[in-house]
Amino acid sequence: MMKKYLPLIIILSALLLPVFLPSCANTTESPKGGPKDTIPPYITNIKPLPGAVMFPLEKGKIVFEFNEFVTIKNPSDIFLSPPLERKPKAKIAGKSLVITFEKPLAPNTTYTLNLNSALADNNEGNLFPGFTYVFSTGTEIDSMFVTGTVLDCNTLSPVKGATVMLYKDHSDSAVFLKRPYAAGRTDDWGYFVLPYIQDTLYRIYAVKDTGEDNIYNPDADRVGFIDSLIRPEWKVADSIPELLKYDMTDTLGCQERRSQYELKIFREFPSKQYIVNKVRNSPRSGYITFMAPDAWIDSLWFGGYPADRVISQFNIQQDSLELWLNDRRPAPDTLHLFVNYRKTDSLGVMKPELEHIKMVMDPEVKKNFSKSRRRDIKHEDTTCVFTLKAEADKVEQDGFVMEFKYPIIYENFDSLKFRYLNPKQKEFKDKVTIERDSLNLRRYIIRPKVKFLPGFEYFLKVPHRSFRDINGFWSDSTEVKVSLPSDETLSTLHANFTGVDRKYIIDLLDEKRSKALRTYIIEKDCILDFPYLKEGRYSIRVADDGNKNSIVDTGDLLQHRQPEPVRFVSFGDSEYLDVIKSSEIDQTINLSELFVK
Repeated sequence: MMKKYLPLIIILSALLLPVFLPSCANTTESPKGGPKDTIPPYITNIKPLPGAVMFPLEKGKIVFEFNEFVTIKNPSDIFLSPPLERKPKAKIAGKSLVITFEKPLAPNTTYTLNLNSALADNNEGNLFPGFTYVFSTGTEIDSMFVTGTVLDCNTLSPVKGATVMLYKDHSDSAVFLKRPYAAGRTDDWGYFVLPYIQDTLYRIYAVKDTGEDNIYNPDADRVGFIDSLIRPEWKVADSIPELLKYDMTDTLGCQERRSQYELKIFREFPSKQYIVNKVRNSPRSGYITFMAPDAWIDSLWFGGYPADRVISQFNIQQDSLELWLNDRRPAPDTLHLFVNYRKTDSLGVMKPELEHIKMVMDPEVKKNFSKSRRRDIKHEDTTCVFTLKAEADKVEQDGFVMEFKYPIIYENFDSLKFRYLNPKQKEFKDKVTIERDSLNLRRYIIRPKVKFLPGFEYFLKVPHRSFRDINGFWSDSTEVKVSLPSDETLSTLHANFTGVDRKYIIDLLDEKRSKALRTYIIEKDCILDFPYLKEGRYSIRVADDGNKNSIVDTGDLLQHRQPEPVRFVSFGDSEYLDVIKSSEIDQTINLSELFVK
């Protein structure tokens, strides 16, 4: 039907649009005055017409004629499906865009050519709204289509510019090795439509294709997938809204489009394991990083030092290992580290391997640690350096946080002195509890046994020579003061979590969802307080921590494992909570209902 009427539509558009639209500046010379041209260019003719069949496999071309001179502003937005090994070649000839193909087309195949936001007029840069051109190298045009949405797995925000790919080959390796049968790009809303496809079974993937080669590269790309096969249910017709080109600012129109499938993209952990980096950041410390998480080390040691003089610590993903030498002899310029670990061989098999790593001290690092003259030596160069912090709005949850620059070999936490003053300035003393961070052996959480109260002043003092680090240096004395926020305009959210039948990670996020203001981990029904909130918008993200490791795990394509589910709590019709000044907010959140959605 579209092929039948398109010549008439194009001719009428060319004749009628200049009548109703404001006059534009001459596109062959500078404007002489009058209103600014705000009208985007439009197509006046296409050769061959859309819906063309028996398109030549080689040396074929498509010509789009416009009402004015245009320029190619975004070449990557000219997208052919199914994609070829080389992208279509686009050039401007007068007022026309000419598309040619540098590789032969496949026989008996329906192709779609999307111009998207590739073009703009030559003078004012008004973007062409886009056009989808369909043609076939066979005798007919395929007529089915599918739609969907691509979201980020952690923020659930739409992903623009993701490539959505359909495969007739259902093997797990196809997305790594072959170009898809059909492909398309997501718009500003993360929405995609793949039209003019065959009625058959497909595997569907979404890839943030950094190489723009339409093949998934796990080392560089993010990916999303649906584990079951899909089959198109809808047929192409002129009246279907999902096939139209929308202004991305048309919120109502864009949101009303039907979405059949939802794909959440994630970054896979690399599958090959080996040491990728080494850094010597001081005479007695350094770190090594691994390609993949969960590094398996059988043993390690530094040449010339007893094994028990090595202090080591993995990060939570176990892909980075910090190392320190608890030995006060002058360290050589090169430390010889020997690591016996499970490494991926050329066949992809994990096998034990002993690797010798030379950790050479950078000249600048050596210079900073080798003070030739007494006047160059700073106080921190001969001191056990640490930080002691307490944030007013988080001290109730986090306590006082003490972190050392180097591991300590002598500790006297009993010497810490905690005191507080009530509003009448009467002084009290009390005891504290000490907890070493399970993920950072240099970090300690210090909590008073008394409850923090408004109007009180709290002090924690570290006396002189309470700690000694691996360099043999003693700590200085310091004292930190903290009081609860006294701003009466601050608000509190009391969140009653029910239906908690497993381990969840709860994050309170700012409006941009770029920062977790508070984090809790829960395993049973409870009430969580989020105090000292400024006026503004917030959201609560809940992650289902299925493997109970206290982090939100990513997915694995070959193992058909999706990333751990994430949901945002709804507050009425919005995923944002509007907090006004000086308010107490009570909210009940049923997690069993939240994760049914």
